[in-house]
Amino acid sequence: MAGLYIHIPFCKSRCVYCGFYSTTGLTLREKYTDAVCQELSMRRSKAPVSTIYLGGGTPSQLSIKQLRRLFDAIYIYNKVEKDAEVTIEMNPDDVTEELATVLQQLGVNRVSMGAQTFNEERLRFLRRRHSAKQVYQAVETLRQTGFRNISIDLMYGFPDETLEDWEADIKEALSLDVEHISTYCLMYEEGTPLYQLLEQGKVAETDEELERQMYDTLIDRLEAKGYEHYEISNFAKPGFRSRHNSSYWKGIPYVGIGAAAHSYDIKTRSWNIADIHQYIKGMEQGERLYESEALDENTRYNDTVTVALRTCEGLDLSKLTPKQRTYCLANAQRHLDAGLLKHNGDQLSLTREGFFVSDMVMSDLILV
Repeated sequence: MAGLYIHIPFCKSRCVYCGFYSTTGLTLREKYTDAVCQELSMRRSKAPVSTIYLGGGTPSQLSIKQLRRLFDAIYIYNKVEKDAEVTIEMNPDDVTEELATVLQQLGVNRVSMGAQTFNEERLRFLRRRHSAKQVYQAVETLRQTGFRNISIDLMYGFPDETLEDWEADIKEALSLDVEHISTYCLMYEEGTPLYQLLEQGKVAETDEELERQMYDTLIDRLEAKGYEHYEISNFAKPGFRSRHNSSYWKGIPYVGIGAAAHSYDIKTRSWNIADIHQYIKGMEQGERLYESEALDENTRYNDTVTVALRTCEGLDLSKLTPKQRTYCLANAQRHLDAGLLKHNGDQLSLTREGFFVSDMVMSDLILV
């Protein structure tokens, strides 16, 4: 089995925090769709595809005609399993009854939407295009057209946000009764407008202790409503974990199509050129412009540790070599003593306290 990721980099406007490769050059959508279809043809799947994920950017910025062409190519050039999970990212203000109906016809069975916050002032600060009301309307429209697997993204750690503000956002999110919730602390990535505001002293990062309280509150509220905290940032009702993202954390191979998309086949990792103009030009000439790296044993060990420990199941030590297992457990000992890790048989996993400082714990376990 394999996963298929397709990057759609178009956005009507850029959010203040976004560090993903995207463009507001919407006039390129037709040529880009042609290029993606060409890459799908060039890189026909050899293994059955169990998950498909259209991410961005904003995939819902493609026209219905372009989406139809794209999905035609997906199904022509790939052996897609009958029960495949097929996800598309959408902005709430893009959701219409017509689009939702077409997506159902195309085999999409999961929608991921960026709600981020239900506070109108913070939505404006993020430069989001939608209102809180449009999130509710989008979920209702998706339900009416038959979608039974909806995920929303939430952010916390805004400048001047209080714990009470965050609790209000969690309450609104829970009122939607969606199947999946992804949560992220606001990050100040270099090169983004948000980072510039930080550099200029116009905003300040949230205090670490408040961030911890927000994270703890999030876990408490969502688990009380029956959501599984199955990965550092992700919560799902039973049976609704993201199968596509879970494949990343399990080290399952995937093919990335489109500008800046990454691919992984266990032995190598590759990434397409992060330039839409060069990507389109290359595809027009029948050439995939990309870079790649061979993954040696140490790199594969590091990858395994850093993705597996993100999950509630944690790291399966039986999959490591004896030397790797000895190294891992030796370096894990101080975190076991501190209550940040737990060891049960062949499983090494983060505790709730460990999830909050996961980067620090993982950095001690990897080979340098």
